Amino acid sequence: MAQKITGLYQKDGIWHIDKQIKGIGRIRGSTGTNSRKTAETRLQEAIDEARAAAVSKKEAIRSPVFREAATRYLKEYAHQRSIWLSATYLKQVDPYIGGLQLHEIDSEALEPYVEDRLEAGIKARTVNIALQRVVRVLNLCQRKWRTAEKRPWLNAVPLIEMLDERTSRKPYPISWDEEDLLMGELPLYLKRMALYTTNTGCREQEVCKLRWEWEIHVPELRTSVFLLPADFGGRFDDSGVKNREERLVVLNDVASEVIRLQRGLDKEWVFPFEGGPMSRMNATAWRSARKRAASAWEKKYGKPAHPDFARLRVHDLKHTFGRRLRAADVSHEDRQVLLGHTNGSVTSHYSAAELGKLIELANRITRTNDHTPTLTVLRRQQ
Repeated sequence: MAQKITGLYQKDGIWHIDKQIKGIGRIRGSTGTNSRKTAETRLQEAIDEARAAAVSKKEAIRSPVFREAATRYLKEYAHQRSIWLSATYLKQVDPYIGGLQLHEIDSEALEPYVEDRLEAGIKARTVNIALQRVVRVLNLCQRKWRTAEKRPWLNAVPLIEMLDERTSRKPYPISWDEEDLLMGELPLYLKRMALYTTNTGCREQEVCKLRWEWEIHVPELRTSVFLLPADFGGRFDDSGVKNREERLVVLNDVASEVIRLQRGLDKEWVFPFEGGPMSRMNATAWRSARKRAASAWEKKYGKPAHPDFARLRVHDLKHTFGRRLRAADVSHEDRQVLLGHTNGSVTSHYSAAELGKLIELANRITRTNDHTPTLTVLRRQQ
């Protein structure tokens, strides 16, 4: 008989985690399930995440960020005739991965950049050229550049997947049924982050690195909003030019409730994990949960889930928000504001009345709104 994993206890019918990990510390939290088997799976995922976070912290001590590596590359190879082109591409990827530690960069980290470029009408071949420049820099970090202790800047270069230049994956907004299955499989901390993403249209790093200092209370509306700094994250307008404006994040009722539940967990980070911010949502627990959600779909409906649901990306939740706003008949201009796209307005100068209107529009897509339309997405059979 297999030995059960220790570190679980039951409270009000729900299994909770209280596990001491040697050399790392204690992890606590709710698994959100009354099934012992499922709770053990989520405990193991939490252990894996904690160990991976511990490794990342150790690596971060000596690992420069990508921006430093890209700058060194441009200086050392300034004599090359095509260096100006490399500079162009590295400047494009900088808002997305420039501040990441070298060991944090992989295909998942580059997905938002890839999707934004494809949506802007850039060909897959051109996107691949930018990805190749990233690989070139990472190769130098592993093979050539050394720290003062004679260690490589990067221990191993991950496989950065190139796009199929004939076809490329389109965004995959999820249906309400798919959302229910996904949220039912995510551990509590990821479920809250996913709900916040789906109801604000924020990018992954705008959620992982969200700070309380960016929250602005609006007493007239008895709520708050977040105002992200202009130099945070990789936001581009429709023409592909970097958006230098502050990003207003409006909270509908669902997002506001998530923020209420997160309040008090950490003084600095809205969504803390093991004493600091998460590097990314799309990690072991996310990938395991989406796999279980796809299996649950097949069990419930008697047919396989859509392949893109089985490999759902965090960025797809942003597209879900945008698609639902459109289905709720929110105007293009208002969608641009709610999604954080530049439209020439100064977000810090919104009046309470204007904020109230935006909140009302964002609430059109909540499940409790009687006028929330059923979102039907036309998809080809796979």
